[in-house]
This record gives sequence, C-alpha cells and structure tokens, in this order.
Amino acid sequence: MTILKTHVALNVTNIEKSVAFYRAMFGVEPIKYKVDYAKFDIANPALNLTLNLTNNVQSGGALSHLGIQVESTQEVQAAIQRFTEAGLALFTEDNTDCCYALQDKVWVTDPDGNRWEVFVVKVGDTAPEKNVAVGQGVSKSCCG
Repeated sequence: MTILKTHVALNVTNIEKSVAFYRAMFGVEPIKYKVDYAKFDIANPALNLTLNLTNNVQSGGALSHLGIQVESTQEVQAAIQRFTEAGLALFTEDNTDCCYALQDKVWVTDPDGNRWEVFVVKVGDTAPEKNVAVGQGVSKSCCG
C-alpha cells in the first residue's frame, strides 16, 4: 500500500473562524470552500484536511492533541510568526522535555478547542535508560 497523505475530518461550529484558523495554521488557502464545508489539500505535511459544519462539537473527547513535526527550530519560529500575524493566541516551549524528547514547539487552539502543536525534535530520546521491555505495559502521560 502506498499512502499518499493522511486525511483528517474535523467537525466545526463556525466555518468562517475555522477556515481563518487553518489558513494561518498551514499558510495555505482552502481548495474548496462552501457554506458548510471546507477542504485544505496540504502538500507539507501531506494532509487532506476537511472541515464539516455541525451544530455542536464536544470539546476534548478522546483526542489529546494534533501536531506537525518540522525539521528545524527556524520552521517553528516561522509558525510563531504566522500565528502572531493572524492574531492567534499561542504558547511556546523552548528546549522542553516532552515525551522523552527535547523539543522546541508552539501551541495554538482552533475555534472548537482542538489543540495543535508545531514542533521540532532536537534530541530523540532523553531517557533511554527508562525503556520498557515489550509486554510490560507501563504508560506515562505525555504532551498534555
């Protein structure tokens, strides 16, 4: 199987605010925009993102957060600039140890409460001595 891109479909309560948010999030225009639907076809990361208008969105649910991993701190800084220019509230973390990896990141939240991070991994495993053997089933909350 050859995977062309990931598809994420989000229910949204305000199509205009959500389109404005995702324009800023990814720096591209939607390729399809209707009164109750929008589609972003994003090349990098390869993502087919659709927004579907609904009356109610349950905040939280089973989803923790969404993220885009980039190659450099400069790309995180470019996202910060893009979000700032769009007037989005953001939270930055520099040299944070999250999910046992050293990262730089910026967080934003879409109009329906979906949290997104744009991040770069600077050190892949900050605690290799804590690796668990397969089958031990130890878990730790991460990036919450």
